[in-house]
Amino acid sequence: MKMIDTHHDHFAESLETLKKTGVRITPQRKAVLNFLVESEVHPTADDIFQSLSGDFPNMSVATVYNNLKLFKQTGLVKELTYGDSSSRFDFNSVPHYHIICSECGKITDFQYPALEEVEHLAGLVTDYDVSHHRLEIYGVCPECSGKE
Repeated sequence: MKMIDTHHDHFAESLETLKKTGVRITPQRKAVLNFLVESEVHPTADDIFQSLSGDFPNMSVATVYNNLKLFKQTGLVKELTYGDSSSRFDFNSVPHYHIICSECGKITDFQYPALEEVEHLAGLVTDYDVSHHRLEIYGVCPECSGKE
């Protein structure tokens, strides 16, 4: 029950963020946003399109991409790019890191104290104005390793 309330709160807050920036809230936009909020995985644009196309037969993949671009610009989602594979999208607004299965490509979130100290040190050593960092861990997930 608490998880549902959290999803509902994040969805409502995100809609307010979009409204404040002057974005028109269409049914398709709400559906894409809701899909991202409720998603436990890091979907591609095609994953989102495939999941929603039954409810929105007039929606195109371009509509999904345009909404994802808008959500990225407003800071609601992060685009995750790993090598040559399709971009994946992450709604989780809490600072976190990712572990990626080198067999199936599954991406799992994990929490770890933020590495602000590393960012600060990198800025001092290089004289860069550091804006952010990304940590990726690679391995084989339990499903692929047969541990599940």
